[in-house]
Amino acid sequence: MVQLSLVLPRQPDERWQLAKQMGVEQAVVHPLEVGDDKTRWSYDDLLGTKNWLEDAGLEFGVLEGSVPISDRIRLGLDGRDEDIAEFKQFVRDCGDLGIPVVCYDWMAGVRWARTEAHLESRGGSYTTGYDNAKMDTGPGTEAADVTREQVWEAIEYFLNEVVPVAEEAGVKLGLHPDDPPRESVGEIPRIANSVENYDRVLDIYDSEYNGVTFCQGNFAAMGVDVPETIRHFGEKINFAHFRDVEGDADRFVETWHDDGPTDMQAAMDAFVDAGFDGPMRPDHVPTMAGEDNSNPGYHTKGRLFAIGYMRGLLESAEGTGETVGETTEATEEGA
Repeated sequence: MVQLSLVLPRQPDERWQLAKQMGVEQAVVHPLEVGDDKTRWSYDDLLGTKNWLEDAGLEFGVLEGSVPISDRIRLGLDGRDEDIAEFKQFVRDCGDLGIPVVCYDWMAGVRWARTEAHLESRGGSYTTGYDNAKMDTGPGTEAADVTREQVWEAIEYFLNEVVPVAEEAGVKLGLHPDDPPRESVGEIPRIANSVENYDRVLDIYDSEYNGVTFCQGNFAAMGVDVPETIRHFGEKINFAHFRDVEGDADRFVETWHDDGPTDMQAAMDAFVDAGFDGPMRPDHVPTMAGEDNSNPGYHTKGRLFAIGYMRGLLESAEGTGETVGETTEATEEGA
C-alpha cells in the first residue's frame, strides 16, 4: 500500500501535530537547513533521531538527501575507497536500526539546481524554476577533465561495492534522478537523466536493493510518459516523489500538483497497478499566503494541500475510498 508523506522538522512542533492529525505513521528524514551538510551520520545520530520519532509515534522510514556519498565517490577520484567504507558502515547502521530505505543521488559539483525561486503562480503563490541559459557555474577543480565514462565507471564500482552490504543489512537504495536531468550542469557530466540510463544502472547489480527513487518532476522533465515509465520500473521503485513541472530539462517551472501537464490520476493509478508499496511524498510545493518563501518548495501550507489531493487520487486509484497509510518527511530545518 502506498504511504503518503509530508515534510516536518526533525524535532517536534505544531507540524508534527498536524501530521499526526492526518494519520501519519512513518517519517522520511531530509535535512534542509541552509548551510547544514548533515552527511556524517554516526550510529548515535541515527539512534537519537529514531528515538525522537518513536516517542512521537512515528517510524523512521527513509533517510534522504543527507547520506555520506562524496564527489570523490561520484567522480571516481582518489580517496573514494575510504569514503565508500564510510558509506558501507552508514548502511549497516541503518540496517541495525531498522531504517529500510536510503535515497541517494549521483549529482557531482552543482547538485539540485534552480535559477529562480520567486516565480508567481496561482493566486500570487510562488514556485521555483530552472533556466539553463541563466546558469553560469563551471566545474570545481576536482571535477575538471572528468569524462562521462568515468562517471559511469564510478557508479558501477560503487554499486558493486555497496549493494551486497545493503542486501545483508536489509536497506533498499533508491537513486534519485539528476535535477535538472540534463547531460551536464556546470560542465560536469550527469548520467541519471534518462530511462535508458536508469536501466543501465539497474543492470549493473540486479537486486531489489538497487532501485529507483521515482521523482515524477524529473522524469516529466525528461519528456517521458510518466505513467508508462512508472509501470516500466515497477518493483524497482523503492521511493517516490509526487510532483510536476511544465517545460523540459533546459527550462522548466514547478507547478501546483493539480495544475501541471501530467495526468496525475493516471500516474497514481500506475503506482497502484505496479504494486508500489513504499513511501511517497509530495515534493516542491508552492509557497502560499503568509509564508516567507525562505525555504522555496518546502513550506507547510502547500504540502497540506498536496497531501489531501494525493489522498483523493490514491483512494480513486485503489477504488476503495478507505483511509490509506501515510508517511511524513522529517527535516532538519522544517519547512
